[in-house]
Amino acid sequence: MEKIVEQGLLYDFYGALLTGHQQRIYEEAVYENLSLNEIAEQEGISRQAVHDLIRRTTRQMQQYEDKLGMIRRFQKLREDAGMLRTLAGSDCGDDSLREEAGRLADRILRDLE
Repeated sequence: MEKIVEQGLLYDFYGALLTGHQQRIYEEAVYENLSLNEIAEQEGISRQAVHDLIRRTTRQMQQYEDKLGMIRRFQKLREDAGMLRTLAGSDCGDDSLREEAGRLADRILRDLE
């Protein structure tokens, strides 16, 4: 997974478990793409402190994922729903089965968004 995408997913799932300070600095670095120097100036801390905080925060969220696996489950559900949607669109001969599969796939995909 590309690093930025991975950081975004980790934050989407586990960012609420971080302190306000961690959230603010992580968002500035990842989402606002501010440099470590810019963040350090704004926060009144050293560049090294910003770097360490981002590394610790990323490691902390990765540990949450390792234990809880929410991102893995989300991606698996999304993949399964996509396969179900593909099957629902195929010509298997049973219209009611295809329609029900399509409804289920749509519901799963909607719930995941």
